[in-house]
Amino acid sequence: MKLGDLSPAPGSRRSAKRKGKGPGTGNGKTAGRGHGGQRSRSGGMRGSRVGFEGGQMPLHRRLPKVGFSNAKFRTTYQVVNVGELQKAGLEGEVGPEEMAKAGLIRKATSTIKVLGDGELTTSLTIRAHAFSKSARSKIEGAGGSVQGIEG
Repeated sequence: MKLGDLSPAPGSRRSAKRKGKGPGTGNGKTAGRGHGGQRSRSGGMRGSRVGFEGGQMPLHRRLPKVGFSNAKFRTTYQVVNVGELQKAGLEGEVGPEEMAKAGLIRKATSTIKVLGDGELTTSLTIRAHAFSKSARSKIEGAGGSVQGIEG
């Protein structure tokens, strides 16, 4: 048996419809595209994008713009839980660089907030931009201290 001898199983492949081959085929003249309009032309489907309404003003432009979003001005924090600090086995003074090396945060340059999920038994001096009340109490309860970073 050679590669050229291979053929699909009988009945598994159907021959393509031959469009525009005369009236006897049932698909002659307009070839199933109708009598005009954008979709009858070549490239007619590619010409329209999502939300395009044939030149009519699209719905998303007809509706009034309302409301205000604070997303531009929101402060986003990278979050670290005190339980993760315990698991990482960090000692002494822990700042953004140490947290990034331990894999607790992605970037040492972005703002960090320490949250109070988990338990902390080691005494650590933690430097971050923000602390939750529960994180602050757990850190100080374990004999550590918190230091805020400006910026």
